[in-house]
Amino acid sequence: MKTPICDFVKRYSDSNCTRLHMPGHKGSGVLGIEHLDITEIAGADSLYEASGIIAESEMNASTLFGCKTYYSTEGSSQCIRAMLYLVMLRAKKENVRPLILATRNAHKTFHSALALLDLDVEWIYGDEKSYLTCDLSASSLAEHLDSMESMPVALYVTSPDYLGNILDIRAISEVCRERGVLLLVDNAHGAYLRFLPRSLHPIDLGADMCCDSAHKTLPVLTGGAYLHLGNMVADELAPFVKDAMLLFGSTSPSYLILQSLDAANDYLERYDSILAKYLPLVEDLKRRLSSLGWCLCGSEPLKITLAPKSYGYTGVTLAAMLEEKGIVCEFSDPDFIVFMLTPELGADGLAKLESTLTSIEKREAINTRPPEFSEKRRAISIREALTSAFEISDVEKCLGRVAAVSNVACPPAVPIIISGEVIDENAIECFNYYGIKTIKVI
Repeated sequence: MKTPICDFVKRYSDSNCTRLHMPGHKGSGVLGIEHLDITEIAGADSLYEASGIIAESEMNASTLFGCKTYYSTEGSSQCIRAMLYLVMLRAKKENVRPLILATRNAHKTFHSALALLDLDVEWIYGDEKSYLTCDLSASSLAEHLDSMESMPVALYVTSPDYLGNILDIRAISEVCRERGVLLLVDNAHGAYLRFLPRSLHPIDLGADMCCDSAHKTLPVLTGGAYLHLGNMVADELAPFVKDAMLLFGSTSPSYLILQSLDAANDYLERYDSILAKYLPLVEDLKRRLSSLGWCLCGSEPLKITLAPKSYGYTGVTLAAMLEEKGIVCEFSDPDFIVFMLTPELGADGLAKLESTLTSIEKREAINTRPPEFSEKRRAISIREALTSAFEISDVEKCLGRVAAVSNVACPPAVPIIISGEVIDENAIECFNYYGIKTIKVI
């Protein structure tokens, strides 16, 4: 597949022009990559008014993903905000209240986007209320929607979540479509799902919009991401996407990241065959780890999530042990440790992980569990909370106070507290469990 952005930049770099334009490094510097870092010069196109090489590259990506696909150089965060902006536009066009129904394990970018756009949210907790995951089923979604006084304009879900749990997006999308509700999916951890032997990508399963963090699971530089539109809404929303992205993005998007996304297209043309060879290696590793007594969680193909307490270790302790042996995990907390895999890790990387875990002695199980989940009472809106003056207070002194900023450390699944909610005894218990000492309160 052609790589028009990469080709243009290489030609420009090879021309040895005198660069009387931004950036200030003029093509040379200590990193050694500055010659590939350019700005919107003639012929380089412009991300938010794309009509040349960037438009061609995005069209190539659209072909690969089977839907209208747009680039982000600021991660899925930019895409999440843009999706909600597009939902707001649609609601205003239809003269309906822009209410979003969302699973509570939403990224904190979702919270800030609600505040910026002044959107209302109602949380849906899933079948088993927990701080660890939001296991929303189609049946519980249908029951919840049918109990609401008025339909939300959209449902926002996260799948896969940080721990590797994947929702039944196809069934959920059918429930949404029957009721005229848009389905938005934070698929930040699942760009590669499109290229499985049987696609699990949200757009292929019926989602109306989704974001992928290409840099999380594909060979793309940090910050590279995609915004996808499903075919049912593409004609309606496509004219507004670039304005939506620009509203939340820098006017100087990184051409290094754009080249990375562009180069990935050529790679992704053969990625399905690469994955088909690599996935059995991962599945075999999971089976062997399970046979050794390690407790595996989640169903995401390229993620290994261990619940190591049954093996006698907390996730934090195990992460420290592995780091001493040269293995760095994606995430750890008292209950879990997460490893993100890609074919770029190779068979040797899998073998190193296996041999290291195999060498660890099994101990007596640790039986402590995280606190039970409790619904929190909202005192003020997220927008009001995020725009209020706050102070930093010790957790033990916060009972009854209102949380200000939703950026406290929390499990990667369900936040303990969200901006505008009242801190109760259960929240304080959770903060203590996860080692959180202070919190910002109004």
